Amino acid sequence: MVKELILQNWTLTLILIAFLVLVKTNFYLDKKTRNRMYILIVSIFLMSFIVFAEFYLEKFRVYNNQRLILMAIRYSSTPFIIAMTLHTLAKKERWYIFVPAVLLTVIDFISIFNGVVFSLDDDGALQRGILGYLPYTVVGVYCCFLVYILFRQENKQAAEIVPTIFLSFVFASGLILPFIIGKDYSKIFCTNVAIALFVYYDFSILQLTKKDTLTGVLNRQAYESEIKDNKKEISALVSVDMNGLKEINDKKGHAAGDKALATLALCMVKATKPGQLVYRIGGDEFMIICWKSSEIEIKRLIERIEKRVDRTEYFCAIGYSYSADGTKKISEMQQEADEAMYTQKEDFYSSSGRTRYRG
Repeated sequence: MVKELILQNWTLTLILIAFLVLVKTNFYLDKKTRNRMYILIVSIFLMSFIVFAEFYLEKFRVYNNQRLILMAIRYSSTPFIIAMTLHTLAKKERWYIFVPAVLLTVIDFISIFNGVVFSLDDDGALQRGILGYLPYTVVGVYCCFLVYILFRQENKQAAEIVPTIFLSFVFASGLILPFIIGKDYSKIFCTNVAIALFVYYDFSILQLTKKDTLTGVLNRQAYESEIKDNKKEISALVSVDMNGLKEINDKKGHAAGDKALATLALCMVKATKPGQLVYRIGGDEFMIICWKSSEIEIKRLIERIEKRVDRTEYFCAIGYSYSADGTKKISEMQQEADEAMYTQKEDFYSSSGRTRYRG
């Protein structure tokens, strides 16, 4: 038994140990996220023991009652693990995402007595009840919601989208493969989830080196790398600068200034389309790189940004430089975009007569 347990879970154990070390040594993570990661890793590890015990007892028909309990735990653990993944990786999800998993757990344990979800016949074979596919449905909904949230959080970069697609594929296979290869897939489910999370997390750590920690957009290092490596494909640069950040910091404190910058960044991110990425290149200075975009699309982007910023209590100045044939030098485009932005900034102050902060 011990030998079988080790053989079945050795790969999983090595992956989870590496995962623990990575989480422990990562200074980018806050304490809350780190603790959630620990809980998630331990949960996957414990579920692997549940799976092993259930299939080990299958050899002995006299343990059907014990198997029913283990099955209830396994069916309930899967959505809990997906919910914990969502709770850990998503930035704003709260405790209520666990409600469907809790309700399913109650139904699963009731099924031990009435077989509404699953039961075992005299030969120990699985029999599905009238709600036999409910666990798969709940897991499927969780997976779809998880993928939606992760895609919504991304900066629309391929390096961020690819690991999310990989994670989606693993969870989707967990829903489909049991109907193709049978119940034996359950024996490798924990390992598959651990690998998917490890890969996603590893990619996420790499991306953090390219992100601005305050606003979540890409940082200056990523910007410099992009304009150096792909300058021939850039059709426009859009320069954005916040009006009145110093006054916000002086009157309301730096926390209020940080909130203002994060709000402005969010407005820009929501206004961009594929092929348009936002970078924070200075204190209150942002640059948007646009690839293969027409000048009309650039003007529409600026309109979308202005409309979103108008809904907030802040102001910004925007300027752009467009290269129709891609031959204009990046340095020239940067200068043109900045000059147009500073011209709009001066016009704002001279025409409005307002201070640099509304409110």
